[in-house]
Amino acid sequence: MSPENSREHQADPANRARLRWRARRGLLENDLILTRFLDAHETELTDEEVDAFTRLLDLSDNALMDLVLARSEPQGELDLPHVHALLARLRRA
Repeated sequence: MSPENSREHQADPANRARLRWRARRGLLENDLILTRFLDAHETELTDEEVDAFTRLLDLSDNALMDLVLARSEPQGELDLPHVHALLARLRRA
């Protein structure tokens, strides 16, 4: 997500709908976890959290599930403090 899009996330219904659409996954478990998380927290997500969420959505379903279930930890471009923080929230959800 570009910085311009993330700054507009909460103010722009189209950006919010796009994020929710991208959260729909082929793997049912991911779909349930992400949808429930957005149901509970979408309106309070910060721009940094939207960026972390978007980075996670770029992963394959299996890689995302491994991160959410703590079978692996973020590496490379995902090894960022805000990604770790969002993963901690997802894992508690």
